[in-house]
Amino acid sequence: MTTLSIPRPDKSTRTVVLVWAALTVITIVAWRLAPGHADSAGLSDGLVAGIVVLAMIKCRLVIRYFMEVRYAPRWLRLATDGWLLVLWVTLLGIYLY
Repeated sequence: MTTLSIPRPDKSTRTVVLVWAALTVITIVAWRLAPGHADSAGLSDGLVAGIVVLAMIKCRLVIRYFMEVRYAPRWLRLATDGWLLVLWVTLLGIYLY
């Protein structure tokens, strides 16, 4: 009798799948927070800040795990994090002021 052995995904594959699941959850949460849904109250500054933070987290996850920056040299990881921070803080500042 032969048994089929299903290969187990390695740690890197599991991590990417978990990140993909997190991206999906963040997308659904941001979509539900957006105005136009039955349970959303409107577009307040706090809501916009929350959505911007979710978008920043999504961008960081995509850059780290799907653009392989997590294996890049430290200076590149820090540069991409700094770029994301400046970009999203600037966008939030433009919206709020």
